Amino acid sequence: MQAGNPPPLGAAIRAEWDIDWDYLTVNHGSFGATPLVVQAAQDDWRRRLERQPSRFMRLVLPGALREAARRLAEFLGGTGENLAFVENATVGCNAVLRSMELQPDDEIIVLSHVYNAIRNTVRYVTTRAGAQMVEVAIPFPWADDDAIIAAVTAAITPRTRVAVLDHITSKSALVLPIARLIAACHAAGVKVLVDGAHAPGNVSVDVTALDADWYVGNCHKWLMSPKGCGFLYARTDRQAEVHPVTISHGYTKGFLAEFDWTGTWDPSAYMAITAALDFHHRLGGPGLRARNAALAAEAATMLAGRLGTATGSGNRTEHAMSLIRLPDTGPATDERALALRLAMLHAGTDVPLNANAGAIWMRISAQAYNDRDDYVKLADIVTGVLAANA
Repeated sequence: MQAGNPPPLGAAIRAEWDIDWDYLTVNHGSFGATPLVVQAAQDDWRRRLERQPSRFMRLVLPGALREAARRLAEFLGGTGENLAFVENATVGCNAVLRSMELQPDDEIIVLSHVYNAIRNTVRYVTTRAGAQMVEVAIPFPWADDDAIIAAVTAAITPRTRVAVLDHITSKSALVLPIARLIAACHAAGVKVLVDGAHAPGNVSVDVTALDADWYVGNCHKWLMSPKGCGFLYARTDRQAEVHPVTISHGYTKGFLAEFDWTGTWDPSAYMAITAALDFHHRLGGPGLRARNAALAAEAATMLAGRLGTATGSGNRTEHAMSLIRLPDTGPATDERALALRLAMLHAGTDVPLNANAGAIWMRISAQAYNDRDDYVKLADIVTGVLAANA
């Protein structure tokens, strides 16, 4: 679908969300924010279901679910036959990793910036099998693409079964050279699971061109679907190797049969993805993504200047999240980062903080409803919180 003339963004479009605008929202990257029109679409699907549940589940849902998958897959550069819905990217990663029949001393590669829930999943499956998790150190604040690829390639051994690679890292907000990483792993005979939790709706994604064995992503973040809408995209020749976390009636009947029905549930979040895609396109599609990336970069530069520090990704403006280092006002520990984050929440903003590489970093997001004034306000809040917690 082609975007028409997008409406004015920033404060001018805030009526599209039921957000508390007295509270400073600059953390779209964690949980997203569902527009009213998408909430209405979800509510409509719920009403249709409850009008006659048996009729809906048997006669309406199968075709409607596949149509929603087709629309989402088309947006991602793939086909609906390769896409199954899951609640979120963590569930999708669990489905792939817990389906593997690992042997003692097999290895699974993760990156040092891996999302902690996925690190724990790999810990779980490797520990049970007597296998090994190999964590590849990715330099931070920034390493060039060649250095990242070299680090991953050097970690591959004859025992490596799969590499779990982030498209965009969560804690450090880095866009990794994912296409080159996939190609390097495949050249070494290693399968690839991509955790694309932050990618769809934030950067352009072409799952066919990437050619990962499995690609998982979230729709509630940058595509602004309801919570509980994610996907697992499985290459055709890898579908038989993966099963849903919940085994149900479709077991052994094929990829879609297994994932499309794991038991009675509310499918309305999945069905509303079509409304979320329409909304994304109405706000400009690629133009919206470019605008958000530019705003995040501009805001990061301004905040780093106000704080007298630096950004976490140089001058790169690839996506709608940026990192800013906080001044050294105390120990750079996870405990202090959490304490400061809670202080920020009480002070009126949802900005997340994390400790990394001997410093505490603030991650900002930029979405259609944000404008530069939000980050000026954020600078005031941050300086006040730091002064009060020095």
